[in-house]
Amino acid sequence: MDSRQPTCLWFYQLVMGFLFILSPLLSYGQTKTQKTKITKVYNISKIDKMVSKLENRFFQKQKEISYLAQKNGWQLKEELPNGSTIELLDIGEDGTPIYYTTFYDHVSTTSRASSLYKDGLLRLGITGKGMQVGVWDAGIVRKTHVEFDSRVTVADNSTKIDAHPTMVMGTLIASGKKEKAKGVAYEATGITSDWSRDKIEAAKAAANGLLLSNHSYGIITDRVPDWYFGSYLRVTKDWDDLMYNAPYYLMVTAAGNAQKSGDNEQPISEAVGKGYDMLLGFATCKNGITVAAAEAKIDKNGALTKASVAAYSSFGPVDDGRIKPDIAGRGTDVYATYSNSDTSYNSSTGTSMATPGITGSMLLLQQYNQRLYGSFVKAATLKGLVLHTADDVATTGPDYQMGWGVMNTKKAAEVLVNKEYRSLIKEESLSQGETYTITVTIPEGEQLSASISWTDPASTFINRDIVNNRQAALVNDLDIRVTQNYNTYYPWKLSATNATKAATKGDNLVDTFERIDIDNASGEYTITVTHKGKLTNETQNFSLLVSGAAITECSLIAPSNIGIKGYEDKVSLQWDAVPDALYEIQYKEISTIDWNTKYTNENVLEISDLELGIAYETRMRTFCNENVASEFGLISSFTFGGLTTVLDEILEPLSLENNVAPSISVYPNPSTDIIQLDGDKEADSHFQIISTSGLEVDNGKVSQEGISVSNLSSGMYILVIDTSKGMSTTKFYKD
Repeated sequence: MDSRQPTCLWFYQLVMGFLFILSPLLSYGQTKTQKTKITKVYNISKIDKMVSKLENRFFQKQKEISYLAQKNGWQLKEELPNGSTIELLDIGEDGTPIYYTTFYDHVSTTSRASSLYKDGLLRLGITGKGMQVGVWDAGIVRKTHVEFDSRVTVADNSTKIDAHPTMVMGTLIASGKKEKAKGVAYEATGITSDWSRDKIEAAKAAANGLLLSNHSYGIITDRVPDWYFGSYLRVTKDWDDLMYNAPYYLMVTAAGNAQKSGDNEQPISEAVGKGYDMLLGFATCKNGITVAAAEAKIDKNGALTKASVAAYSSFGPVDDGRIKPDIAGRGTDVYATYSNSDTSYNSSTGTSMATPGITGSMLLLQQYNQRLYGSFVKAATLKGLVLHTADDVATTGPDYQMGWGVMNTKKAAEVLVNKEYRSLIKEESLSQGETYTITVTIPEGEQLSASISWTDPASTFINRDIVNNRQAALVNDLDIRVTQNYNTYYPWKLSATNATKAATKGDNLVDTFERIDIDNASGEYTITVTHKGKLTNETQNFSLLVSGAAITECSLIAPSNIGIKGYEDKVSLQWDAVPDALYEIQYKEISTIDWNTKYTNENVLEISDLELGIAYETRMRTFCNENVASEFGLISSFTFGGLTTVLDEILEPLSLENNVAPSISVYPNPSTDIIQLDGDKEADSHFQIISTSGLEVDNGKVSQEGISVSNLSSGMYILVIDTSKGMSTTKFYKD
């Protein structure tokens, strides 16, 4: 399959520019319609069968646990001296009692999520509003805490309020009544559940459209035999199976705090006492994200200036050599909501606290993609985006301490907004025997990064008693290569038997994410995706991510050398062309404040709705993709006089310091009948609705009852609001 396409294809796939205007404060979330849309591609029948099977196994395990605990004198639940909770929740196939534990000790995120806020570096106004996240933990959240504003729902029948999930949920969504405790996605909603039926409940939630769940717990390390460490267990397989059948759902889990425990006396790396090979249970999943804790410093511009792995954070690898943990975030001295009262707070340290920082950041990225493109990305794309844009730490390439590095939400958001301009994000499918290729051009001196990410079928292999079993859990082995002339570039990989060694480049046989980095790239490169052997189910979906490329020849410069010619009943504007660009042209009478707007992909435009003898002004800007535009250029002023139209002068752009256009957002969005405005609207505001063809489909005065959209066809529209302070535009969807 040859996927090479014209560099300006993004424009030809769009209808006349209406997609390109966005209000910086517009918030989209997971509506019922959105949830239905993503679950349509799920294998619901398999998920239902999986839930039934898990429920039967759960009840059988409960009987087995009760019997063996009584027989052997095992404690069912304990509070450890360090404040952690442990609970007997499973019996291994070898009869080992498996205790789950929370990963923290009593004691603002380094992921750059704050860059997406209204007052952040990118000034996007992304807050998590309308989005939902799930938290499974040792108990349930104190949902009445003042920081949650009735945004937390108990999703099971649990009644035991616990400090650990309360702190986790606070790190995720606390509103910031106490600024120091503000959550990453501080306007999102959360569901809270006890961990005893986590797989069953998460499967049901995923089938109903849940995108992300946080699991800041895992198996305690001092009560299992050495062969458990790094193994692909039944619990690992179950979670991988769920994510494969619900491809928009992503589980995020903590790596654990056992780096210095010494509990694994036979690490695969032969690095006894160095903290390696300490991951257990679902922390070794192929399809989920496992989070390490980092000590990091970020400067005022969002750049990572210093980072190292936290002294407690558990290291990989897993037995087959996969890169685990995947990513790192801050986990030390995190201040968050506490469960003692509705107004209590506390500080905590551990991978438990690093994990919700990552989960919340990914929730914001999903919301941002929905704002930009009207849809959510698959879990493989989201995971791939996070690993593709991570800040490398210490050594070049990934490692078994912090995976691909410290999460950089700002960089991930920039890759999203630059899609089809300076980056590529494609969700593709590879069928048996197929080859996918695409050619990209890299400006001289840029770093080319190309990645593939996929959600792999659960492995049929389960380790049962072999220490350091090297059998790969990978089922569908995809490969990415980049070629230029006679040079072939390979992805990063690590070696489990050399866990302390730096990453190398070569054929990666184990990971579901592969990344190629080429420094100081220049010219044309071909990216190829292939597969080995026979694909399970004859096909494999994958996501391709590319950054550093010049996808189009467009430049973010405003149109220049504007010429204006008058005719009997119209004016013709002409300017120097910018390759692969879309142009926005605004014009109005000089004596008014309301701009008229038109779009074209030609470097000429005719305007006919003008009056003789009236002075007008016009300004233009260039769009290089749906969401990336230049500033407006200089204002041209002219008087329309039919054949004698005169270009008066070129004016500097108007100063808006004392006349700032209002920020407007729309709700509900999508809507079926009425849309309301949320923002600095005025009583005499007027509206204009522009269709996908660039035509006005409605206009009028904004009433207290809102704006009726019941007569519009389903699809996306631009809403333009004119007030005495200027014009504001936003995008909305009609169901």
